[in-house]
Amino acid sequence: MSTKNLLTTKGPFKAEQIRSGDPYELSDGHAILCLPTGGRGSRANLLGGSMLDSDPAAEAAGVDTGFSPEPGTLRAPDVAVGAIPDTPGWVKGVPALAVEYADSGQDEVALAEKIADLLEAGTRMIWVVRLSGPRCVEVHQPQQPVQLYRPGQLLEAPGVLKNPVPVEALYDRDAAHEVTLRNLLQRRGYADLEAVRAAGAAQGQIDGRIATLLEQLTAKFGPLPAETVARIETASLQELQLWSMQLLTATTLEEALGAE
Repeated sequence: MSTKNLLTTKGPFKAEQIRSGDPYELSDGHAILCLPTGGRGSRANLLGGSMLDSDPAAEAAGVDTGFSPEPGTLRAPDVAVGAIPDTPGWVKGVPALAVEYADSGQDEVALAEKIADLLEAGTRMIWVVRLSGPRCVEVHQPQQPVQLYRPGQLLEAPGVLKNPVPVEALYDRDAAHEVTLRNLLQRRGYADLEAVRAAGAAQGQIDGRIATLLEQLTAKFGPLPAETVARIETASLQELQLWSMQLLTATTLEEALGAE
């Protein structure tokens, strides 16, 4: 059947009747028209989605992902974090964390219905980012009062995200990029940018000792066997320090590179 205008077609409808790209969500089988997002909202969606997806503990993240916990419900949070398979079609269930961006002209009744549908279906937490007026984030959780977070405060999603999220990182480009960088470094085993710099400095020290030791050994004992060069180039800082000391009194290459 055509889905060009479900609002004038008799329902209720099922999620399987909605096609990807159709401007509708479903609540209890009733079609809800979802219009395009404005410039400010679209920028924030992109920033928030990519930043949350970078968290080391995030299973997956998606933007406008359609979730269908039951046949008569289809909800697409602006940003979703949770079990999102890399397959076509609506996702069964709901995300662990959902983010909604509310800008000027927001339909508050529709937003409240969407929050209720997601929480009832099992979403653990919903962050509503207010882009108009004083910036803030409302945190909605099942059977709990709404909590309000303002710029300068940190949001947490235990069991979903590893790191706390500054409120500003959900809409400010510089803040989002800073958090994303931290997250990506952690995915590579570094705590932060300072840890990368420290690792670089340590490697530089090792490289310098390797070059010096190779020069000294060659000057004292002549051309080195390839296996000796490979051994030195893969040595630890502690081994390089030991060999440098032993070289001072060694009369053979074996003495210089032997165990203490």
